[in-house]
Amino acid sequence: MKIYEVNKIMKSINVQISEIEYNTFGFIKDNIPFSEFADLIERQIAKQALRRCVSLADSQGLSTMSMDEINSEINAVRQCKK
Repeated sequence: MKIYEVNKIMKSINVQISEIEYNTFGFIKDNIPFSEFADLIERQIAKQALRRCVSLADSQGLSTMSMDEINSEINAVRQCKK
């Protein structure tokens, strides 16, 4: 049973964000359930993490590796651990 089903009393909070953040996070209305709010935030955090990973891969020269090269690297590391 989900928590919100046990206690049907709803509370509200007011969070102020800039218009840029509002648009960046993809809000389309001002009053949303917490689960929708959390989902939008999680998606944005995941996008930011992916951008950082891509940037890091680019800076380390990993973004140009083929799948065969990546698999070879993985296998080499696994062999060293044995």
